[in-house]
Amino acid sequence: MPPAPISPIKVGHIDDVQELRKTKPRTIPQRFVRDMTERPTLTTPVSPPHTHMPVIDFSLLTKGNKEELLNQLFILATACEEWGFFQVINHEVDLNLLESMENLSSEFFMLPLEEKQKYPMAPGTVQGYGQAFVFSEDQKLDWCNMFALGIEPHYVRNPNLWPKRPERFSETVEVYSREIRKLCYDLLKYIALGLGLKGDAFKKMFGVAVQAIRMNYYPPCSRPDLVLGLSPHSDGSALTVLQQAKGGPVGLQILKDNTWVPVQPIPNALVINIGDTIEVLSNGKYRSVEHRAVAHEEQERLSIVTFFAPSYEVELGPMPEFVDENYPCKYRRYNHGEYSKHYVTNKLQGKKTLDFAKIQTRNTS
Repeated sequence: MPPAPISPIKVGHIDDVQELRKTKPRTIPQRFVRDMTERPTLTTPVSPPHTHMPVIDFSLLTKGNKEELLNQLFILATACEEWGFFQVINHEVDLNLLESMENLSSEFFMLPLEEKQKYPMAPGTVQGYGQAFVFSEDQKLDWCNMFALGIEPHYVRNPNLWPKRPERFSETVEVYSREIRKLCYDLLKYIALGLGLKGDAFKKMFGVAVQAIRMNYYPPCSRPDLVLGLSPHSDGSALTVLQQAKGGPVGLQILKDNTWVPVQPIPNALVINIGDTIEVLSNGKYRSVEHRAVAHEEQERLSIVTFFAPSYEVELGPMPEFVDENYPCKYRRYNHGEYSKHYVTNKLQGKKTLDFAKIQTRNTS
């Protein structure tokens, strides 16, 4: 992952939300209480069918006949253009592996605090156990505990942060990450085809892709109307793959048409979203979308997230296929490593980090 900041960051005291829930179940420290404008609305009317997130049947992409393939490519392209999110069913990742990853992640979060604190997430970094994206003593905190690891290439790993407990955790992460990596490459192939590119366009461009995994644990919260599980943000990746643990409450919300829309999990499906990288490469044709997580009064929630992005050495910018006189260039060329460093050294704040790459246009009227 990008290097740690040189100067020390003062983040003040950060309560561990699981411990807070155990010892003071009714207490919400002020650092978790959001300003009125940020607080979630937890009662959402039933959405009409046309507002449901698109669903891709991966088996029809890989094994379907020509008509089925073209139909799925159309759904995928529409999902990327209009939603930035979609769910994938029949994704060929072993369901027993998903269950093992879920169970071991849950076991990790249930370990005693002193055991988890052997793998601390240092302020300003994004690996280890704790809270990421905290940079000041007065910053509002998310109602969430995180555990994150760099996966690929191997030099991004910090071996000291790979836990000894639970047993088989590390080896399961390895196998799981290999399977998700394969899925990402396959999805990028079909996303490229939907954009009218050659299927290997992104794979060739990305070099040795960077991959990281993060587990998020959201304990119940006595006042979910005051807090956020995870602040609104878009992802700096090319693709993000989300596994939502079975039996948990609806927690993920995406910003669609200026409304926060809850994502209803489909059993055994994976949720995929477009990251900032694909937005830049497609010159805004496909857009990364803000999303957030909310807490629940009575139920815990667990999610496992994989981030998949180009090599840090790669230079990125809008591809020539998406730039012409009707669609002028919206983003400058930049080094992906520099963007990654910029992303992880700023707090989560909507799509603000993408300003790094935007070409600022002057208003001449």
